[in-house]
Amino acid sequence: MIRFTLILAFVSLFVYRSNAQTTEAIQYKITQPANVDLTLTGTLTIPAGSPKNRSVVLIVGGTGPIDRDGNSPYGLTGNTYKLLADSLVTQGLAVARYDKRFSGPSRADALTRLTQPPLPDDYISDAVGFIRLLQADGRFRQVIVAGHDEGSLVGMLAARQAGANKFISLAGAGRNLADLLKDRLMPATGPADVRQELLGLLDSLRAGQTVHPQSVQLKAQFAPRNQPAYRAWMQLDPTRELKAFSGPVLIIQAGNDTQLSPVDTEQLRSARPDAAFVLFNRMTHQLKNYEGSSLIGNRQTYNQPTLPVTPGFAAVIAQFAGI
Repeated sequence: MIRFTLILAFVSLFVYRSNAQTTEAIQYKITQPANVDLTLTGTLTIPAGSPKNRSVVLIVGGTGPIDRDGNSPYGLTGNTYKLLADSLVTQGLAVARYDKRFSGPSRADALTRLTQPPLPDDYISDAVGFIRLLQADGRFRQVIVAGHDEGSLVGMLAARQAGANKFISLAGAGRNLADLLKDRLMPATGPADVRQELLGLLDSLRAGQTVHPQSVQLKAQFAPRNQPAYRAWMQLDPTRELKAFSGPVLIIQAGNDTQLSPVDTEQLRSARPDAAFVLFNRMTHQLKNYEGSSLIGNRQTYNQPTLPVTPGFAAVIAQFAGI
């Protein structure tokens, strides 16, 4: 069972009034791996007015070192989670968001103190810690977990483990990572032997085996230090985990998503036919609208920090929350 440590007192608490909202610093000291001194930080934003009996949404970020704003040191600069939080606050919801490992103020410490790539249980433990922090806050009547991209899988697992009230999947995958990577990594053209090797590597990793890439194109991605994480992720099935969460579910998918396919939507909906479901036809994987069909244009939404999240998106979440 994943252990957690809560920081019940806000450290370096700061409060300011802006756009009729209150902002507080939150933090969580990780418990996995054991004996590693690393504290993750985040932001809790609460609408102005009575702070009692509100719903709070915890945003669980997507793949890689994503910070509380939805940005990463590898070029993602869209401010998606900050924009979403601001939109949700105007709907009357409190919002918590946090810096994942290797992002935000703790990035330098993580690079020094964490010697291996994070495993799924590490990310789940972190999300559980922040859920518990919010559950211990008497101002909130319910905690809703909203997981984006890879955070959808992490979020549904954390929501079940921590007993969160509701769960929202935002542009989440419905397939196993091995199947996703067959779509994402398989080159449309290129040597047939590399394509065949990739298929074999992914199947072997999913079976829990160590692989030994031969092609130069595959050696870096599937280096030995990365393989434990690949194997661990591939043991998780989003449809199985979504079924295991007993609370109400909202599935939001992006109709202009270049990273996922309609199969992912079908899988998630079949896992929870009772879930509320909304498809935003022009929404990209970064939860923002793009009108065209150009891949380049679509990907530009990943790096437009002033482009708002899809219109109507926050209102759907607020309705699900019961605002």
